[in-house]
Amino acid sequence: MSRTVTLQQRLDEMTAPAADALVEVVDGDERKLRCLSCGHRCLIKDGRRGICKIRYNEGGTLRVPRGYVGALQVDPVEKKPFFHVTPGANVLSFGMLGCDFRCSYCQNWDISQTLRDDAAGRDYIPISAGELVELGRRYRARGMASTYNEPLITSEWAVEVFKLARAAGMLTMYVSNGNGTREVIDFLTPWIDAYKIDLKTMQDRHYRRELGGVLQNVLDTIRWVREAGIWLEVLTLIVPGFNDSSDELYDAARYIASVSPDIPWHVTAFHPDYKMMNVPPTTAATLVRAAEIGAEAGLRYVYAGNLPGNCGEWEDTRCPTCNTTLIGRSGYMITGNPLAETGGRCPKCGTAIPGIWQ
Repeated sequence: MSRTVTLQQRLDEMTAPAADALVEVVDGDERKLRCLSCGHRCLIKDGRRGICKIRYNEGGTLRVPRGYVGALQVDPVEKKPFFHVTPGANVLSFGMLGCDFRCSYCQNWDISQTLRDDAAGRDYIPISAGELVELGRRYRARGMASTYNEPLITSEWAVEVFKLARAAGMLTMYVSNGNGTREVIDFLTPWIDAYKIDLKTMQDRHYRRELGGVLQNVLDTIRWVREAGIWLEVLTLIVPGFNDSSDELYDAARYIASVSPDIPWHVTAFHPDYKMMNVPPTTAATLVRAAEIGAEAGLRYVYAGNLPGNCGEWEDTRCPTCNTTLIGRSGYMITGNPLAETGGRCPKCGTAIPGIWQ
């Protein structure tokens, strides 16, 4: 009688031992391990899995994903979104399967929740790190971005890819929920140029009940990434009735500004997806209100995104000193990048504009 092989079992064949820096032996005799790749810090017994379902303990060895992609695409860097990283350039975006969160409005749920939700039906494609980087070179990508699912839980694979990407002259990027640990940020720091973190809400009860996380972990990761010298941008998807109150938006903006007023904050529009189909889309007026709140809280670079042409000047990069428009945008299209020619300084007044401009 033939035996049906599940996706989980096939994925278990696409693994390698975890990096020493991302695993702690808690009890050698009982083969208990603590995974350090995300803020859950799962204590994993022999034969069991972490919350993400893709990192598991096999005989006292933590096995982690390697050698495949669940999604792969050439994207504008603005789609990530990074607005202060080589504007107008393309990046090769790659992701694996699985997530340490369970957001009911996830727009990549078929990738992130495929091991929790039978409706996802996502599969994978085997590929080596070298083949991935060669694809990036072939498509003239300026960088490689680990995205789509949560990259923190596949950090060993990302670093394997990023080492080769760096050698090929590419930038390296993470698009993450920010549920990090000090250990994983230290592990990633030598190999990452830019990091985008989703700050989904400022209410811990929402993180715990609706998302499957802890707010403080994300706040800590924002600070750790900034302190590590990695270029950081933060995004908040504005979901009506969930995180769109003015008080909450002020809390988010003030926290980001307390880390650095130079961190770009993207406020973007929700659309109904996955298990949250009964909530209306975010309006342009809500995005503009959120952007104005960010500026009032002291942030120098605030962007209202993914409703092209509806949010006025909040799509553009402007000099905080003289208000000159430096990079005009409509969706993923830009009018030019003069900062690449001026060493990142405003061509009118000379103010240094932080970012990676070429």
